[in-house]
Amino acid sequence: MEDREGRKKYSISLGEIIDEFGFRVAWAPEGYRDIRIHSDDLNRCGLQLAGFYDFFDPERLQMIGKVETTFLSHFSPEQRTEAFKTLFSTGIPALIVTRNIEPYPECMAMARAHGTAILCAAEDTASTLAALLSSLKVHLAERETRHGVLVEVYGEGILLLGDSGIGKSETAVELIKRGHRLIADDAVEIKRVSSRTLVGAATEINRHMIELRGIGVVDAMRLFGMGAVKPTEKIDLIIHLENWVDGKCYSRLGDETEYTSILGINIPSLTIPVKPGRNLAVVIEVAAMNNRNIKLGYNAAQELIHRLDISMGIMDR
Repeated sequence: MEDREGRKKYSISLGEIIDEFGFRVAWAPEGYRDIRIHSDDLNRCGLQLAGFYDFFDPERLQMIGKVETTFLSHFSPEQRTEAFKTLFSTGIPALIVTRNIEPYPECMAMARAHGTAILCAAEDTASTLAALLSSLKVHLAERETRHGVLVEVYGEGILLLGDSGIGKSETAVELIKRGHRLIADDAVEIKRVSSRTLVGAATEINRHMIELRGIGVVDAMRLFGMGAVKPTEKIDLIIHLENWVDGKCYSRLGDETEYTSILGINIPSLTIPVKPGRNLAVVIEVAAMNNRNIKLGYNAAQELIHRLDISMGIMDR
């Protein structure tokens, strides 16, 4: 399924949502667990129960809590019947009632008439909405798969990219042996979970697996233990590995930040040349720590330039 711009739309079943959040099913039609949810947004349908349907998206899960049920208490049974009839006739996938509030009889009757699932949540409305919205953003996020390796180094998500055979997997093994963690090798599934955040994970097929030429495929979790792997990680830095080219000018100061765009988000990136004798694991550890330093407001390259300016009398201390 694709959206209006031709991008693939993902979905999650209502059954998966019910299992994840432990919702109680007050009533649901046959086959309700297979109902597909395509929208990563939610709607508190108070305005709709009052009759306002401008800009209403019927693909969204709908939610009511104490405010909406208290508002409906001022309606007559006939008015509540009409309000729920109009809401359910739009074809919404399900209605979630929070705080374990028992749905109105008129709500249940109209749900049966229109085949709409009614779910009950134990938590308050704000908490349920925030948790469910966060989950939907991840499950339904725009995504792509990149050939590379994703590792966590000192809390930083490092995506290693480069030609096949450049040494990405071998570097990942060395990092694991130094106490860091593997997220994905060879195929990294990247999701855009917000306008500024990318999260990477392994595919179902290659989870915990590393391919080493000459040895074959090994299971990192079984070889190095549970602490050597992690299911997902935010991508903080992208490192491009390439064969060392004599005469090519590589950055030695690091005063200019480069970026790599993935799914429309620019991620800070470095290009590291590979040649015999270079300890890539150590270099990547330093890159991770330096990236964290920059995020915390300290840039060693800018500090060096500042000191040089002072020594040449360009600026005062």
